Amino acid sequence: MNIIPRKSFEEMDNFFHDDDWFFPVFSSKKFFEPDMDVYETEKNVVAKLSLPDINPDDVKVSVENGVLKIFGEFEEKNEENEKNYWKKEIRKGSFQRSARIPAEVNEEKTEAVYEKGILKITLPKVEEKKKKGREIKVKTK
Repeated sequence: MNIIPRKSFEEMDNFFHDDDWFFPVFSSKKFFEPDMDVYETEKNVVAKLSLPDINPDDVKVSVENGVLKIFGEFEEKNEENEKNYWKKEIRKGSFQRSARIPAEVNEEKTEAVYEKGILKITLPKVEEKKKKGREIKVKTK
């Protein structure tokens, strides 16, 4: 008895969905979408993006209405025509990522730091004001 059902044709189906099954030179990749992690700590919401070999001056970060938006452009500087490419996926273009922020943050104190190919965006949470409760006396007429 199998605990995990076997999908006998799954490997064959995946073979035809792979970009390189017939023409290894071409790719259907049209744009770059960097990997992004968003997590929450006690005091901050943090987003990290993997942006290797991208000039940080070409990246724009904004926070508006609870949505973090990252936009950037990149280009290959020295294109050599003598190379005989079998596959070429690194190219110039642009990217855009956005994420809804899971907490109320102070947009004015948001910081973005680029180091070793990782863009780290720190969004400080707004401190909740402690509400003082009070007892309300019920009146009778």
